Amino acid sequence: MSSALRSPDSPRDAGRGRVEVPPGALRALGVFAVVRLASLVLLVIVDAVAGRPFGKSLVHAWDSVWYLHIAEHGYGTQLRITSTGAVQTDWAFFPLYPGLVRALRGLLPVSTGAAGLLIAWASAALAVHGIYTVGHHLHGRRVATALVALWAVLPQSVVLTLAYTEPLFTACAAWSLYAVLRGRWPAAGALAMLAGLTRPTGIAVAVAVAVAAGHEVVRQRGRASPGLLAGVVLGPLGWAGYVLWVGRQTGDLVRGYLQVQSAWNSRLDLTVGPLRFLASMPLQGSWVTYPVALVLVLAAVVSFCVLCLDRTPLPLVVFAGVLLLLVVAVSGPFSSKPRFLLPAFPLLIPPARALVRVWRTGPSPRARLVCGGLTALSVLYGAYLASLASQPL
Repeated sequence: MSSALRSPDSPRDAGRGRVEVPPGALRALGVFAVVRLASLVLLVIVDAVAGRPFGKSLVHAWDSVWYLHIAEHGYGTQLRITSTGAVQTDWAFFPLYPGLVRALRGLLPVSTGAAGLLIAWASAALAVHGIYTVGHHLHGRRVATALVALWAVLPQSVVLTLAYTEPLFTACAAWSLYAVLRGRWPAAGALAMLAGLTRPTGIAVAVAVAVAAGHEVVRQRGRASPGLLAGVVLGPLGWAGYVLWVGRQTGDLVRGYLQVQSAWNSRLDLTVGPLRFLASMPLQGSWVTYPVALVLVLAAVVSFCVLCLDRTPLPLVVFAGVLLLLVVAVSGPFSSKPRFLLPAFPLLIPPARALVRVWRTGPSPRARLVCGGLTALSVLYGAYLASLASQPL
């Protein structure tokens, strides 16, 4: 691996904390917007053909129902009893996204669903900017553009069109990692804290910041700046604060959140649950979502191995590795695992670099046709997941 981080261009530049707009960022955002707009239009058409209310698949599917209910009514107001008798509560969902939705709804005369979509779409744009900026910082304009394009056409990227938390989490993670690469530790820690308030896997960002900070302390022969220490301390506060709050609500400060998650069949069992599921997959009744999910998870594992061998900066490797470990080692709906991996954008760096090497002189007409076909398949599969599939997204 290369050095864990790169120094700012100058101390004055580091102190400003301004947001850079690298060349080509708007073009990459345009590519992303075209793909997501196509997905949005297709979802609306599918809902219309199926006789559903306008936008139902966008704001009333799976987890979005829980998040928007929390935004409107607060915590402790919704539960569901499963067929096995497990009691699922809204405490399983982290608070930043519904809090932002509630705040926006108080500022604008819009419905909760519309506010949820506005937050998600704005967060997706920020995430694209962050992903592009990280890619441009490491490998230049062409790789950064390919990185955004690949992220836009992932089969699970349909959730970037819905009222889900993945766009917000990815935005916080990408900009936190970029702050680490530039040596802006307080900003990195603050953004890691926000990531920890967004999703349970937000702890991966805090771990990446802490490991990179430890590497920097060793490199500086034991010297640690106040900003670095502040970043390390801030990083896990959001995640830990919410987990402890849930523990207090349940009466078990240490294991409370784990008990809440167990009602959703989400347990840290070191791959035992996923392997048991794979053994019975032919009996589960889905010959589409489960095989696709399996292929995507295996591809993520392979890409992570390449990432480790490709001299990628340490914080990106740690973030992707911890997120991948949490997805693989925790049981739960297997069809949702690709969605959980969506924020792990560093896993796309190796294929993005390979794509640029292949297209060194520019894409041929045949290559453009292939890319267009893959994009169409991604949009169609996303519509199937969001509006037709019976498995959790």
